[in-house]
Amino acid sequence: MDTLNLDLNKRYTYADYLTWFDEKRRELYEGFINLMSAPTRKHQKISVKTTSKLFAFLENKKCEIYSAPFDVRLPVNGERADKDIYTVVQPDIVIICDLNKLDDKGCIGAPDMIVEILSPSTTRNDLKDKYFLYERAGVREYWIAYPSNNSIHKFVLNSNKFELEGMYVEGDKISPTIFPDLVLDITDIFEM
Repeated sequence: MDTLNLDLNKRYTYADYLTWFDEKRRELYEGFINLMSAPTRKHQKISVKTTSKLFAFLENKKCEIYSAPFDVRLPVNGERADKDIYTVVQPDIVIICDLNKLDDKGCIGAPDMIVEILSPSTTRNDLKDKYFLYERAGVREYWIAYPSNNSIHKFVLNSNKFELEGMYVEGDKISPTIFPDLVLDITDIFEM
């Protein structure tokens, strides 16, 4: 039961976020609460398939992969204290290669790669809000998966700006720029 009465117009920190013990899933975008809903079955299947393929590839490499819920704190100017961090997100899939960014709470700083799987309730967040948060934080690669049309848009950071590297649909193969020898089949990722 939710006993918290949080003001959605108030700005909060990660230290505040850590005190919210209830059933709701939330993220903070520059201090403002974004409520999250439970993902659909198709969303979860895409996440599990993609995560398992990436995990198998990364098994003997120095990078680590995590899936939601997993807190990623994105400080603006290298802040480390919970009270000074205003953005915490829970991407669907994250890969971190600088293991110094990991602690018991999750990741602090930009992951190397993020995959977000769109759902009707997250479309604006993933296409606009998180896009700019990830770009500003320095995420090297950002994939947006579209379950409605079985496609993935791949963005790569270049000179501190995301560039659309490609749009991949069923029948295409996609490789992370940071792991060019890994090849994923789009049809397989979205197969139900």
